[in-house]
Amino acid sequence: MAFSIHSHSGQFCPGHAKDQLEDIIRHAISIGFKTIGLTEHMPRLAVTDLYPEELEPDPETSLAELAPRHEAYLEEAQRLRGKYASQIQILIGFEGEWCRPAYGPFIRSLAAHPAVDYFIGSIHHVNGIAIDYDKALYASALESARGSEETLYEQYYDQQYEMLTTLQPPVVGHIDLIRLMSEEPGRDVRTWPRVWERITRNLKFIKQYNGLLECNSSALRKGLAEPYPCRVIAEEWLRIGGRFTFSDDSHGICQVATNYTRNLDYLEGLGVRCVYTMERPPPTILEHGASTKLKERAVPLSSFRATFPKAR
Repeated sequence: MAFSIHSHSGQFCPGHAKDQLEDIIRHAISIGFKTIGLTEHMPRLAVTDLYPEELEPDPETSLAELAPRHEAYLEEAQRLRGKYASQIQILIGFEGEWCRPAYGPFIRSLAAHPAVDYFIGSIHHVNGIAIDYDKALYASALESARGSEETLYEQYYDQQYEMLTTLQPPVVGHIDLIRLMSEEPGRDVRTWPRVWERITRNLKFIKQYNGLLECNSSALRKGLAEPYPCRVIAEEWLRIGGRFTFSDDSHGICQVATNYTRNLDYLEGLGVRCVYTMERPPPTILEHGASTKLKERAVPLSSFRATFPKAR
């Protein structure tokens, strides 16, 4: 039973992703997915939070388009959920990006929409600066941390903790995204005691409220040696009894299930035997557009591996 809990489309993340949402869903069905979580990027509140490709031709216009686009996404996702209900379970969510504390109430309001099943809590910014877009922006974030990568990591995990304690997201996305543009992405973060203290604190809090941590294969397609999270963080998460979900964080058809075999190898090497997805009650129980409490479902990795023969 293959699935992804984290995905994006070019239709609703133009410039950032590719392909129409329906085409992505049809492709996921064709390679054996039984569940797909739709998690388009949430609207942002200020021009300063836009990515470079969103600044052209006019940043104010781009910002004004985000909220209507999000509403259009929710409408289309509900339509597709009904259309393909006999072939795949579609979960409707969004990626809640914590740019700064002011986003807390806004993310909660988006999560309260009756069509939304869940959201992913993630952090792509440190001190208001994107840390995963390109090297130039990462350098700016590093400068904001007085040029110390250790300090930047500390600030990243502190701001992540703000997000976690405020939102308690059902799924925590790419928990160690900070290493993507790092000078040494394979660094053993335990050699930085203050950073490691923050990581373990965050993991304990996620475990406390029973959140899921995604094993996200996008790190592999971006050139990192290990998925998110890296091995030492994954080992600590398992040591305290944490549970993983599974995602490709795809941004178009060509990235659906990319590196899933490597993701499975990685988890099995850690001793993981199952990952967790979520389920909605049968459609007959719900009125159109109504939300409900999702149920978790354990998926053995052996079953997962057997059901996506075309995954890369």
